[in-house]
Amino acid sequence: MNKRERFEAFLHNQPVDRVPVAFFHHYTTQAEYVTGLRDPALFEKMVMRQRVTRVQDDPDILKIMNDVLMMMPVDVSAVKGPEDLDKIVPPSMDSLYVSKTKELTERVLDYYKDEDIPSFATGFSPVFCLRFALMFRLGPKQDRLKEFFLAAPEKGLAALKILEERINEIHTMLIRDFGLDGIYFSVNNQNQLLPDEVYREYCVPIEQEMVREINKNGLSFLHICGFGGLTNNLKLFREYDASVINWAVHAEGVSLKEGKTFFGGKPVMGGFAQDEIIYRGTEEEVKTEVKRILAEAGQTGVMIGADCTVPEDIDERRFGWARDAAREFAEETSSR
Repeated sequence: MNKRERFEAFLHNQPVDRVPVAFFHHYTTQAEYVTGLRDPALFEKMVMRQRVTRVQDDPDILKIMNDVLMMMPVDVSAVKGPEDLDKIVPPSMDSLYVSKTKELTERVLDYYKDEDIPSFATGFSPVFCLRFALMFRLGPKQDRLKEFFLAAPEKGLAALKILEERINEIHTMLIRDFGLDGIYFSVNNQNQLLPDEVYREYCVPIEQEMVREINKNGLSFLHICGFGGLTNNLKLFREYDASVINWAVHAEGVSLKEGKTFFGGKPVMGGFAQDEIIYRGTEEEVKTEVKRILAEAGQTGVMIGADCTVPEDIDERRFGWARDAAREFAEETSSR
């Protein structure tokens, strides 16, 4: 099977020659996030390192990483308190942010122009975008989303809808104009950032609608972001009509096998903590873990990956060890 055939079989819960393997990793440090619009050198670093991935790793799935462009810059200058949340202004479609997002997408796709590889852009929930706009652009780096949202939930909802509209436009543009398969859509309510009942009432409907909007144009790869003790109530996301589901197996304590059942048999991705065995284990340890996961979860509708994005300084040869193990496991089980 080639990459496309293998991915299509995975999507439809059909047999594969080996399970696909998809580890996505950052290309910049956390201190360099959100700096790409003011630092061209860091933007170039992020773009060029994705070329290195093409050469060194030759991944089964392409997820275009946008580290130095995340999160979407939102103008919160008119927000003085909770009652002003509906005064936020997202970047326009002719903004520098959108222009650089297009450039990033075009240049990374060019590295793969010689093959048909399933390709996704990285997208974030409006909850993410609002949270980080308030945290990083409103003064002291305090996480004000909960405080502001609980004080004026209807204003918070209005802000989310403003962001939803623009993010949907960007998602649609990326899929249609660049031929992407879909969007890797990141959501979370880590450690009840908002009380679950508030998240369920105000945030879930918007995110569900955004998944449906992605599905109109391509595939929705839902990433329920959790790691390092940051957990989510997976029940909040159970009814999202996503094409593929990824969650933090280790943070949530829910295995791939259990999660596949929990999410109604949808294709699932994951199995590894992002900064443990895949990051620092030996080749034998990585291979043993892949085979353990597959022995439990099976090889149908399963993709090996991580709880979250792996560290930026990882040795990408490790991903090849995981693919080799998936191939070995398929060969071993077929001969029994």
